[in-house]
Amino acid sequence: MGTDDIITVQPNEYDAVLYGHMTPAEAAAYLQDGRVVPRSFGETLRTMYPYADLQARLYDFFAGLPGAEERSVRRNIRNWLGSRHRPHSRRDLFGISFALRLTEQQLDHLLCLCTDYGIQYRNGWEAVFSWFLRSGRSWQEAVDFYDTLPVVPGLDQVSGREASRLTREIRDEMLLAVTLPELEACYRRNLDRFGSLHLRAYYYFELYMRQLVRPEPPWADEEERDYSVETVMETYLTVHMPSGASRKGFSLVQRLVKQNWPNATSLKNIRLHKEDVPRKLLLLLYVVTENVGVQDGPYDEDYEEDLTVEERLDDHWWTLNALLADCGMAPLDPRNATDWLILYSMCGDPDEPMSDRLEQVIRHMFKNVRE
Repeated sequence: MGTDDIITVQPNEYDAVLYGHMTPAEAAAYLQDGRVVPRSFGETLRTMYPYADLQARLYDFFAGLPGAEERSVRRNIRNWLGSRHRPHSRRDLFGISFALRLTEQQLDHLLCLCTDYGIQYRNGWEAVFSWFLRSGRSWQEAVDFYDTLPVVPGLDQVSGREASRLTREIRDEMLLAVTLPELEACYRRNLDRFGSLHLRAYYYFELYMRQLVRPEPPWADEEERDYSVETVMETYLTVHMPSGASRKGFSLVQRLVKQNWPNATSLKNIRLHKEDVPRKLLLLLYVVTENVGVQDGPYDEDYEEDLTVEERLDDHWWTLNALLADCGMAPLDPRNATDWLILYSMCGDPDEPMSDRLEQVIRHMFKNVRE
């Protein structure tokens, strides 16, 4: 089995989190004792395209692209279907969708699965190619059409809040375009609104980081100096996760939970907009801050104390899914190991910090791993 498989557990995992009454040690064991069922990228494709010519269709498509090398194409397809790794190139995922004539919704699912982000309609190329996929047209038709269009300036100067609104507007305009002239007119109207950065995720990232960089409220008796990124990482975001890039000796679940875990360098690059905000980081920031300072309206500390565990988890479920959807990311999946851990952290006593609960599980999961 490949290291890049997608970990899933059984469909009733939401109930297992909520009603399992597991201690952190039991939760860690639950994820590692064989109850987790890997679902590979190849299986996902076979679910979307359950026909015998799957491999042949993929080969014919990718071998027909300019500059394609037969040996490389065969190896990539063999690796994808054999679950050795998932494609991480968004263009490859678009190509797979055209090759198999998938729907736009299926493409969005594959993108979320492999790259954190679904279709980005503020990206001119993705907006146009999504239109051609939705219209049942070919990849070559999309290439020929796109080559006639002016180059996107690539500006990302709008705020995160405005970017979210623009993305929805561009998507809705694209849905209204029926003919190629209408699509071209829509593209040209939005030329100066396209951008490459996922600004809505940066918007939430900065809101959360503000809570951690300056943890004391402005009315505190003593004004504290802002925390450095290194201090924020060590104090709030490590949560007992082993440091270092090596995953030698890790189980499959350990590798996937550890994968893309933030460090001080990645946080700095994200703050400088050199890297996108990973979905896992947003989930972690939500838990560590408990979403304080992000939701609209004043924070009511007594609100959660009046809720049952079921009501509290349900409230977080809808709030966090709305945030992920706003960023163009996949919703929570209780069958995903990391998402399961995030949900578990939300099911404790309201007086117990979510991050403490998460840290306890991670400590048990990696207790045999040397730093």
